[in-house]
Amino acid sequence: MKQPLSSSRAPRSGLGAEYLDLLKQRQADPAELTRHVIADELVTVAYKGRFLASPVFLSAEERRSVSADLYQIHRLLTELPERLFGGDTAALARAVGMTEIQADVVRRAAAAGQPLLPLARSDLYRSADGFKLLELNITSALGGFENAGINRAMLMHPVLAGFVAEHGLAYADTFEGIVKMLYAECATHMDRESRPVVALVDWPESFKSYEPRLKVMAALFDEAGIDAVPCHVGQITDRDGRLDVAGRAIDVLYRFFLVEEIETAADAEFVEPLLRAFEEGRVGMFSRFDSELYGNKGALAMLSDDHNRSAFTAEEQSCINRFLPWTRHVRGTATDGAGEEVDLVKYAVAHQEDLILKPTLLHGGSGIVPGWTVGPKEWLAALTAAVDGPYVVQQRIRPIPEVFPADDGVGTQELFLNWGVFLTDPQVTGADGYNGCLVRGSTDPEVGVVSMTGGARVACSFYETGEAVASA
Repeated sequence: MKQPLSSSRAPRSGLGAEYLDLLKQRQADPAELTRHVIADELVTVAYKGRFLASPVFLSAEERRSVSADLYQIHRLLTELPERLFGGDTAALARAVGMTEIQADVVRRAAAAGQPLLPLARSDLYRSADGFKLLELNITSALGGFENAGINRAMLMHPVLAGFVAEHGLAYADTFEGIVKMLYAECATHMDRESRPVVALVDWPESFKSYEPRLKVMAALFDEAGIDAVPCHVGQITDRDGRLDVAGRAIDVLYRFFLVEEIETAADAEFVEPLLRAFEEGRVGMFSRFDSELYGNKGALAMLSDDHNRSAFTAEEQSCINRFLPWTRHVRGTATDGAGEEVDLVKYAVAHQEDLILKPTLLHGGSGIVPGWTVGPKEWLAALTAAVDGPYVVQQRIRPIPEVFPADDGVGTQELFLNWGVFLTDPQVTGADGYNGCLVRGSTDPEVGVVSMTGGARVACSFYETGEAVASA
């Protein structure tokens, strides 16, 4: 079987430039290109009309190679307890910055027996050396699950529809893949012959703002034959040996709240009925509490750390070296890019323009300090405060610009993209596990984090299948 090229060597698709030329020839209005997307209520709940006028395109080899590298990294992350900690999940949790309370929760979840299958969304930048993995979000609480709706809505414009048909392009339905993963991971609690009840469970505080997104997911689940109930932890009751929500017995807890939200003993007691029901096999949980442990930024630092090289094969090291930026826990000393032991704070001060400081547990860009966006005093203070705490410092990746139609329809504009490639288990969803891609774009070349909170806009993606229609 032919092995895919590495993600740093796969040839880029040339369809983006070709599509821009076509839009110019047709004098396409950017507002018309996104009109159907903006009118789609299920999609605009999440993105508030902030759509780019063009999709992005992946070559078939890019899709295969990125998926292969992501699958390899996912496997290595989930094997860290065995490879580095003698099978002690709680020890890994403590090492990446989780509290004793959180470590106990993930230990119990990992021991419960239900499988944890690959499901993740990456944060990738495409640099001059190919795709680089900044973070791998391993959790069921993945934003962007509805992104295939953007594809479908944009295909209502005849220019894109014709282009996609001519070049034999395709897209993956991310939500469809999630449904397949849900059935596979929680197979003992879900019957395809009936309509299982799935509680979409958030934390009380975040539920206030996220409920509209959960209602979108519930509508999509309804189409898939699943009764999904948006709720928060406090709305679930343990009654007569079963978990209920809104008077209905729950088959599966679809977890949107994160381990980082379980901060105190009171928080742990709050989720105890859910965790105990899962341990006793009374409900399924998607995904297990320990999933975020493996998607933790500190876990990525363990893959990157030279001190752990002996735990990985030469092939695994090759993937780590080409796909992951240099990432280190903020400690007194660490190895630099050449493998030399250095005073980490001094090294980071000397390379301020090329480093970014990140908390290991927070998400959505919270707590991140890009060295190139602050002054020397602020950078030193942030580093000093982070030493021996739950922080990593990571090499800055400079994304190469991608060209999109200008907002006014005249000419083009350059954007810097975060490629959110979704990964699933190939044995469940087929092919290589690629499960779609949601792109976020910023016009700022110095942006620290390309995120929606930072003003980014989104685009869908198509990939080449090799089945282009021959022109007459």
